[in-house]
Amino acid sequence: MIKICLTSVPVDDQDKALHFYTEVLGFVKKKEVPLGEYKWLTVVSPQEQSGVELLLEPMAFEPAKRYQQSLKDAGIPWTSFAVDDVQKEYERLSGLGVSFSVAPREAGPVMIAVLDDTCGNYIQLMQEI
Repeated sequence: MIKICLTSVPVDDQDKALHFYTEVLGFVKKKEVPLGEYKWLTVVSPQEQSGVELLLEPMAFEPAKRYQQSLKDAGIPWTSFAVDDVQKEYERLSGLGVSFSVAPREAGPVMIAVLDDTCGNYIQLMQEI
């Protein structure tokens, strides 16, 4: 059986991204392996530390930079994270200074909110309702 073990989000600064994804969003650092100018840097959910890893991938490929910026300019999130309560996370993160492009709202069978990860991406928070 095939399963997802790793996915990535491009970031403009790996150290800044590690701080945001761990200290603000609440993920846990899983791996940090120096690789010259960059590093293999992953985080995981604290509830699923053996689960899917999120690679904080350095944005070093020019076509990828243009794609990332095009998504952001269009207001499209790079990825989506599941939460138990979108409104509660919106309030918690707003209190920490996180900027949202979309406040909590219903979108069909889910509640969503969209935040700016400070590293070049919009990230959607989603709660099944």
